[in-house]
Amino acid sequence: MLNNTTDAYQLLSKLGATERLLTHVKLVGEAADLLIAQFEDMGLAFDANLIRLGAAIHDAGKILHPHELDGPGSQHEPAGEKMLLEQGVQSIVARCCVTHAQWQGEGLSLEELAVATADKLWKGKREAELEMKLIQAIALQKQVDHWDIFTMLDDAFETIAAGGSDRLERSRYPTST
Repeated sequence: MLNNTTDAYQLLSKLGATERLLTHVKLVGEAADLLIAQFEDMGLAFDANLIRLGAAIHDAGKILHPHELDGPGSQHEPAGEKMLLEQGVQSIVARCCVTHAQWQGEGLSLEELAVATADKLWKGKREAELEMKLIQAIALQKQVDHWDIFTMLDDAFETIAAGGSDRLERSRYPTST
């Protein structure tokens, strides 16, 4: 069971995560924290800890498939979920190993969509379809038309993405985080 990001990082280290992988998930966590702040400003009902934990462990499977840290591949997704479940991690958290990349399906929570979005925005990448799914989930919760909140969220996404080059630079030097 993971209670906070410190627990998550310690578990990843115990399981053999490289410093580079730990740096990556921490940088995704920075983007996630900015989304969390935006959600709080909007008065949303959501589980901030689930977003933080999801960001912290989303690429755990890259411990088993390190070639996917630098190249394409999706073997790390189910492998990470399985590995974390075997370690007693909550299923709702471990599921983020899969949903951070397989966000196109139905039934994802606002928190899972936020983790997937943070995993794009951390490096400055905008993913319009994913962002729209998150906007629609928030609009549904607030019971407003998605265009009523689009601009506010689009501005937040742009601000987070604008820090991507700095985060990418820091990802090249893993001991600096």
